[in-house]
Amino acid sequence: MIHAESAIRFRFGLTPLDEVRPWGAGHPVLHWFGLTDGWYCIDLDGHEVLRYTERTVRELRSDTDGGQPCPYVDYYVVRLWEDMIELVSEAMEPVPPDLVDIAADISPDWAWQDAPDEADAALAWHSAGFLRTGHLRIAPRVRCWRTIISEADTVALAWEHQADPAGVIEFAGPQTGRVTMPTSEFLAAVTDLDRMLLAAMDQRISELEESAPVPGVELDVTELRREHRDRATWLQRARNHEPGTDWEAVRTGLRTLLAPGVAAQD
Repeated sequence: MIHAESAIRFRFGLTPLDEVRPWGAGHPVLHWFGLTDGWYCIDLDGHEVLRYTERTVRELRSDTDGGQPCPYVDYYVVRLWEDMIELVSEAMEPVPPDLVDIAADISPDWAWQDAPDEADAALAWHSAGFLRTGHLRIAPRVRCWRTIISEADTVALAWEHQADPAGVIEFAGPQTGRVTMPTSEFLAAVTDLDRMLLAAMDQRISELEESAPVPGVELDVTELRREHRDRATWLQRARNHEPGTDWEAVRTGLRTLLAPGVAAQD
């Protein structure tokens, strides 16, 4: 397992505009979400968390253009953007010292049977720290939490790869790891992702505003521009959001969910 003080960086690429496929067979539509089709990767301490092994790339992709197939997950880049903004909104509340161990646990030993309603607060808090990767095939689990200890204000990200029962999907590099960085560095990286994606989409929308309509495809460029202006406000709204977690309710819930001997300290 990697433990390091290091940086985080997001990288992505958009599919060429003329290769983006509209959504829907009977009534094809091009919208903001679909126009972000592409690939993306998260660099943590030099490790590319969402990079496939060479064997998996050969299994999944063929070299049809004479170049190297993309080794990263391919999906709508907006999903990474939305999910990172959600982490800024919901996971930047510092975790109390007595709950740090469970915050860092990617796969807690939950005692699900007969879990009472009091467990809801704990489950909601713990769930909010995960990057949403369920839309990816056999994706790694990535968890984020923030702590302030003395004068050290830090964010930690941990990942854990899952085995593919079919043996097709494998991700390169360490199968588990953890990287810690100043909170300011984490927020700066998310801000860079926000700035880069919005700039790329602004250019993409401008091209569509100047081009001829695509025959048979619904495309509302006025709505694209309106949605673009709205999405440009999302990150700041997330930074202004205060979850207001009820930590006593979380502790009560954890006592009902954790296996004997693992419960958070009072």
